[in-house]
Amino acid sequence: MIRRVIWSTVGFGYTYIIKPILFKISPDSVHQRMIGAMMFWQRVPGFNSLVRSVFKPPVSQVLRQDYHGVTFDNPVGLSAGFDKNGEIVPTIASLGFGFGEVGSVTALQCDGNPRPWFYRLPKTRSLVVNAGLANQGSEEIVERIASYGKTEIGDFSVVVSIAKTNSRQVVRVSEGIDDYVATAKRTKNQPNVKMVELNISCPNAYGGEDFAKPDSLELLLAAIDDIDLNKPVFVKMPVDLDWLKTKELLDVIVKHNIAGVTIANLAKDRKKINLKDNLPSTVAGNLSGKPTWDLSNELIRNCYLEYGQRLIIIGVGGIFSADDAYTKIRLGASLVELITGMIFDGPQLPAQVVAGLKARLRADGFNHISQAIGIDAAK
Repeated sequence: MIRRVIWSTVGFGYTYIIKPILFKISPDSVHQRMIGAMMFWQRVPGFNSLVRSVFKPPVSQVLRQDYHGVTFDNPVGLSAGFDKNGEIVPTIASLGFGFGEVGSVTALQCDGNPRPWFYRLPKTRSLVVNAGLANQGSEEIVERIASYGKTEIGDFSVVVSIAKTNSRQVVRVSEGIDDYVATAKRTKNQPNVKMVELNISCPNAYGGEDFAKPDSLELLLAAIDDIDLNKPVFVKMPVDLDWLKTKELLDVIVKHNIAGVTIANLAKDRKKINLKDNLPSTVAGNLSGKPTWDLSNELIRNCYLEYGQRLIIIGVGGIFSADDAYTKIRLGASLVELITGMIFDGPQLPAQVVAGLKARLRADGFNHISQAIGIDAAK
C-alpha cells in the first residue's frame, strides 16, 4: 500500500511538474541528459538500493514465469531504443521491470541518422523515432553488460537486441548476415546476456528491411542456428505487414531454433494513423506508442492462434497502463514491453503495470498469468 501511494505521488509529480518542463526541451536533449544522469547516480553507493525499495514490486508467483531457462519475475520489460548502449542496466533493473532490452546493437559502431532523432506527438501518445540504430558497437556494449556484477543487476534478465549496422558498407544480404552473426557470437559466452533478439524490422536504417523477406530471413536464421547460442533467440517483427506476409515470415521462423517473436516494431504508414497532432512532412521517422496499438494487437492475436504452441510472444506497442498490458496478454502475449508509456507517464509506470496485472488476474479468478495468456485470442 505504501509503495502504491509513492508510485501515485511520483506519477502525479511527473505528469504535472516534471513533464511540462521536460517537454519544453528537445526530446533528443532530454534523452541524452537522462542517460547521463542515470549513469552518474547508479554509481553512487546506495542509489540502486533506494530505487529498488521505492519502485520494485515484490516478486509474485502469480506473475513469475520461466521460458527456456530464463526466469522473469514479472512479464513487463523495457523495449529496445531507450538504453542503446547498455549504460543504465542497473537503473532499469531497479525500476521494477522483469527484463530489459539493450540496443539495438550492431557489429560496428554507428552514429545513426542525422539529428533530431525524436519528435513528440503528445495528443497521439507517440514519438516519431529516427535514430537509425545509433550505438557504440556490440563489442564495447557486450563487454559493458558483462562487467555488471550481482550487486548491480542481480539476476536481471538482459536481452540484447541485434540489428545490422546502418551503413552503406552493410547493404547486401551476405554482409548483413555477417553483421548479425558477429554480434551474436559476442553474446554467446556472456552469462549476463540472458536472451538475444534479432531486429529484422528497423525501418530507419540504410538499405531497408532486407530480412523482413522470407528468402533473406531463411539465410539469416540458418546462420544463427549454426552459432548454437545456447540462449533463447527472438525475432522482432514489422508491424505494418498484413497477416499473409507476416505468416510467410513466421513459417520461416518456426523451422529454426527460435524461441519466440516480439510483436512489433514502429509504424511506418502515416496515412493509416489517426494523428491528433500536427506532424510536418519534414519530420523523418516512424511512430511508436498508440499508433502501433491496433496493428500489434491483431498480429499478436493471429500469431497466437496459429503459432502459440511453438512461439512465445512478446507484445509491444501502445502500453500505457496495466489494462493495456493485460489486453496484449489475453490476446496471446506471454511477456510485454513498453518504452513510450514510461516517457509520457513517468518512471513509476512499470511498477504500476506489474501491480495492476496481478490485481486483474486475481479479479478474474486466475492463480497464474499462464491461465490468462491467449484467452481472448479466439473471440
